[in-house]
Amino acid sequence: MAVTSEATTLWIGDLKSGAGTVSLDSSDAAEFPVSWAARAEGETGKTNPEELLGAAHSACLSMALANALTEFGTPPQNLQVTAAVTFDPAEGITGSHLLVSAKVPGISDEDFQRVAADAKANCPVSRALTGIPITLEANLA
Repeated sequence: MAVTSEATTLWIGDLKSGAGTVSLDSSDAAEFPVSWAARAEGETGKTNPEELLGAAHSACLSMALANALTEFGTPPQNLQVTAAVTFDPAEGITGSHLLVSAKVPGISDEDFQRVAADAKANCPVSRALTGIPITLEANLA
């Protein structure tokens, strides 16, 4: 069964002085303020599309890696995944760097690296982001 998820942004004003809110409609879990300054200058207290993309990428890789490790016979005790998505106003989104720290009893580092790389390549968000470089730094805790 396919699931469609929705989010809505209400933007008021022009690009540079305007601002908006992003609402997670499907889950009704949150509403976030968003602005160009948050995107281009790192203004705090507001989000941007890249931070939201990073949230999606880190959540997706967490699920894909947990599943892959379980299928390998070494379910994770815990995973911490950070996705750092870079935006350059002149070039757009230029990459996503995935940083993984995992506690996985009974797995060698070599096997963990292989399973993590495969999960990175096959997670649906990574597949959707094929137009940008995606790097992975995975470590056993």
